Amino acid sequence: MISENQLRSSEIGASKIIHKSSVVNPRSRFVTEETVALLFNISPDEIYRIECCHNMVYVHAKGLSRFVSYADFPPILQVKEPCAQDFAGWYKRWNAKLAPQFWTQFYTYNFKEAVSVDSLLEWGLLVAIVKSVISAPALQQLRDVYAEEKTLMETF
Repeated sequence: MISENQLRSSEIGASKIIHKSSVVNPRSRFVTEETVALLFNISPDEIYRIECCHNMVYVHAKGLSRFVSYADFPPILQVKEPCAQDFAGWYKRWNAKLAPQFWTQFYTYNFKEAVSVDSLLEWGLLVAIVKSVISAPALQQLRDVYAEEKTLMETF
């Protein structure tokens, strides 16, 4: 039987994320294969590699070769929460003080994929941390999706 640690080790070993810079960008902790797949509407299996450079992320996938800003990657669970330094980096990159539309799509997806009320709550709490960078209509959309998913889970 495979232990949870062995499973994590094989997942880490199979990761397509490569850090190319000796100086690690602090927002690289938000870069995942799943987020890249959702960002480009591709399957994670189509991703060949994701190179985390100092200021940009290079994505190489089937039929795709792109540089992406770290500011395009929304915060995720299981890593250090966003801090003032992250917000400063986002503001520096974005033309406005609002997150890209993809963030709304990303959090909507994760609300719908939550497997429990506790998991949904964790995602909701993360959105609460970054709500200042999400537009009012997008935030209302996320609140609606959250409430709908919570109701579905509680009545199922």
